[in-house]
Amino acid sequence: MNYHLMGYYFTQTQLIVAVAVLVVLILVVIGAFIQRRRVRTVAFRNRFGSEYDRAVVTHGSAREAEAKLADREARVDALKIRELGVTERERFVAEWHTVQSRFVDHPRAAVTEADDLINALLVARGYPQSSFEQRAADISVHYPHVMENYRVAHSIAVRPGQVDATTEELRTAMIQYRSIFDDLLQAQESISTRTAA
Repeated sequence: MNYHLMGYYFTQTQLIVAVAVLVVLILVVIGAFIQRRRVRTVAFRNRFGSEYDRAVVTHGSAREAEAKLADREARVDALKIRELGVTERERFVAEWHTVQSRFVDHPRAAVTEADDLINALLVARGYPQSSFEQRAADISVHYPHVMENYRVAHSIAVRPGQVDATTEELRTAMIQYRSIFDDLLQAQESISTRTAA
């Protein structure tokens, strides 16, 4: 039996082969799309670490989370983030030592001051003053590995007085702030190299 299509005659076998080839091509395209999505997901997961998982929970799907994380990257790329000069760096290190030395006698106040010092350091680096969540989202682009510590330390620093943090929680917050402080002081090239490794 011959089939006539636009001036061509096809046999039933030729049509079956053509349909099979079309199905294979469609499957290849779908497979390539799925693989591309998988590679993108792995890249976001590697880049953002626990922030990726947090974004998926917050936004309800990997696709939406990845779109929001890409928006974060675009926002931060548009900011004028800069390295600190030697004098600024030395000033911040001296301020950190002062805050840290207060911890023994005034742990609650020292943790609050450490939170304020991190905020001042972020502003000096070029991050805009904004809500904690926006600030956390911004710094997660370059410093995703400190985000969980930053969130925990900040929650302890801003905890209302009637729900006082224990001395151990305050000590943990200071240790976490110290780690964040050290990372923010390092040159961005060394952070990028360490993140890529």
